[in-house]
Amino acid sequence: MDKDLASVQEARERISKAHEAWQIWSKATQAEVDRVCEAMADAAFQASERLGLMAHEETGYGVPEHKKLKNVVGSKMVWESIRAEKTVGVINFDREKRISEIAWPMGVIVALVPSTNPTSTAFFKSLISVKARNAIVVSPHPSAARCTYEAVFVMAQAAEKAGAPQGLISCMQQVSLEGTNELMSHRKTALILATGGTPMVRAAHSTGKPAYGVGPGNVPVYVDRSADLQKAAKYIVASKAFDCSTICATEQAVVADRPIAKQLADLMYSEGAYFCNEKETDLLRKTVFNPNGSMNVNVVGKPAQFVASFAGFSVPDTARILVTPLVDIGRNEPLSHEKLTTVLGWYEVDGWEQGCDVSMALIASGGTGHTQIIHAQNEDVILKFGLEKPVFRILVNTMGTVGAVGLTSGLTPSFTLGSGGIGGAITGDNITARHLINIKRLAYELYEPPAEILTPVSIPNLTSLSELEPFVEKTLQEILNL
Repeated sequence: MDKDLASVQEARERISKAHEAWQIWSKATQAEVDRVCEAMADAAFQASERLGLMAHEETGYGVPEHKKLKNVVGSKMVWESIRAEKTVGVINFDREKRISEIAWPMGVIVALVPSTNPTSTAFFKSLISVKARNAIVVSPHPSAARCTYEAVFVMAQAAEKAGAPQGLISCMQQVSLEGTNELMSHRKTALILATGGTPMVRAAHSTGKPAYGVGPGNVPVYVDRSADLQKAAKYIVASKAFDCSTICATEQAVVADRPIAKQLADLMYSEGAYFCNEKETDLLRKTVFNPNGSMNVNVVGKPAQFVASFAGFSVPDTARILVTPLVDIGRNEPLSHEKLTTVLGWYEVDGWEQGCDVSMALIASGGTGHTQIIHAQNEDVILKFGLEKPVFRILVNTMGTVGAVGLTSGLTPSFTLGSGGIGGAITGDNITARHLINIKRLAYELYEPPAEILTPVSIPNLTSLSELEPFVEKTLQEILNL
């Protein structure tokens, strides 16, 4: 059979089996749901190191140890964040309004998983789907198909051993664009969880199905003159180097307040930041992006030494990231856009107001709705950034990579970070189990209806068209007079 046809057929079979399993699972009790999810989270946590290494070996992206940590977030931390959440039956009762809220599962979830975070995203999406009493079919990125399938298999095996129906959790093996499109558009698909590149997310939104998608994250980090500079330098370098910058909330450009810019640069240098000269920066412009503006996959998720060598220059073994001093933002400066590799832009500004303007310009050039980071001690400056930025995660004095996904902040642990309506998504939340349930409301009468509704209205007994015409004319005239 033709590969594309085989993929389409597999998609249909997996959706059908998932739907059959969901019809059983939709009747599960809260105790059954939690027992299965606990088993899934434990199995994924135990496999975190093995699958982190497997993801690195298959894709060539990032750092195995960092991928292990992301797997821990996607399994253990995600489960801890939703463990106590009610997703079955009456989940809330408002005594004053006399409304009972009843959880209702959506059905079969189709999950698109990126190559940059393949196993951690598969863990996360499987857990939140099953917790909400849904079935899930995962469509992996072709370059990460093997490790994604293994991650889903770990989850499915643990779930079935704990009592979940077979077929509730599955993953495509014959991956193709046609097969993924069939998954997304299938009549039994209830919702799409899309994490990945912009074209894929747009495709998910264009199917006519409900979809949670994410936009690109061109994340600026403003460092104010009031900041703890040593902490800021350590965090920025470590965050940008984390898994070679494959998380969409990673810092993409430093916006440094001029009075502290030199000191910040020196401190970042001591942490492993290599500051490129003009020639090296120009080489990176031509290396990180293709002539059509797309990202060069050859350097995505690669260490600083590899990226520099690929561009045609060398850096010390101590270099963890490459910093490129920039002036322009937008079309005339490729390096002002999102870079899923160890290259970090650098801008200098005079004061927080200009820092705000530059941050806004960076966000507008490709990260609307996503994330902004600020390092400052001045609470007035922090609040102004929070009020003015068109993003839905504003991280204060923490790392972008691990702060946005909830490891170092109080945000909900998640690997699908909504960018809101302004970013082309339907929510700005960190997606979790509560987004995958519908809520029925059982509402009792609070007030008696108005007397006008209960009082019978006298209507003329009209028996012919000639009698009807004056009545209609009078009624229309009354409407016009209103």
